Amino acid sequence: MKLHLISLVAGAAAIGGVKTKSEELSSIHPERRQQLEKIQALATTWTAKAGRWAREAPGASAPVLGHLGDNNLNVAAAKARGEVVDYVAREISDIPQSFDSAKNWPKCAKLINDIRDQSNCGCCWAFAGAEAASDRMCIATGGDKALPISAQDVCFNSNPNGCNGGSIIAPWTYVRWRGAVSGGQYNASGPFGAGLCSNWGFAHCHHHGPQGKDPYPDEGADGCESDTSPSGPTKCDTTAKGSHTDFKADKYKFHGTTETASGEEKIQRMIMEGGPVETAFTVYSDFEDYAGGIYQRTTGKAAGGHAVKIVGWGVEDGTKYWKIANSWNGFWGENGFFRIVRGTNECGVEDQVTGSPSGAKWTKASEEL
Repeated sequence: MKLHLISLVAGAAAIGGVKTKSEELSSIHPERRQQLEKIQALATTWTAKAGRWAREAPGASAPVLGHLGDNNLNVAAAKARGEVVDYVAREISDIPQSFDSAKNWPKCAKLINDIRDQSNCGCCWAFAGAEAASDRMCIATGGDKALPISAQDVCFNSNPNGCNGGSIIAPWTYVRWRGAVSGGQYNASGPFGAGLCSNWGFAHCHHHGPQGKDPYPDEGADGCESDTSPSGPTKCDTTAKGSHTDFKADKYKFHGTTETASGEEKIQRMIMEGGPVETAFTVYSDFEDYAGGIYQRTTGKAAGGHAVKIVGWGVEDGTKYWKIANSWNGFWGENGFFRIVRGTNECGVEDQVTGSPSGAKWTKASEEL
């Protein structure tokens, strides 16, 4: 495995001001410094750095880890209710060594590479679902419906918990039965700009990890307060335009039952057929120090469950990995993405994934009137 050097020094921008090495080391929480030293002692495939949460003990990521319960049990219960069925491959072909959904479906690359920001809210389950649903809708319609589904609508209308957590089932059940409106990032700051129905309502925040060029305030600081879950939107934003101004008419849904897959090969085939999928995994506190490379757990206790979007896979220096989109803004990790070891069910990432059927018909409410 490739050894990456690990820095115990937080960047000046992350801690604030220009500091000497000794000053920076003293500003790191002693338990975090011990954790970094443990990681440094191991031959690992990823780079760790003390970042925004350098001054806090390991486990500080818990408030933004909103996936609740055991993923296997959640999916099993949904199967029993008839909300989810097992994915069965429709096409049997060779699985390539590497695969990137954005490259495979260039008409939908803008969506697939859109890294969102869940802000200081444990709504990862809704973000990963809304993002994967957006991608699969675009792919299934050949790029005809290439726009982001609103995480604001999904988070606060599909589940009463909102920022307090949900599962990877809830977004798909909501989109399937009720539909979700269009919506992008806070203040139309994402690649799709203004004009969509319901954009995310919480400000951008700086999340754990090295700050680098991240211009956003700390979680909990001025400009990134600890918001509480609002009521779900019932009207489109005042900035909405054209066909996206009517909340009821702007609802997008798929026809067919949500599918689930587990294990490396089935997940790969589900992605190859229909695009990115939603998954959940256990975040251990060493993940808070991730700065790049192929993550695998080295040390630390479980901090919580996190939902994310798998977009592809590959191999680097003999180590197989999944490429995954996070929702902690594009300045985190590898331009908003991270990679994690593939084929060993690292942290439960291969337990269960969810998504709409690859051949699902997607409609907009206004088309059905």
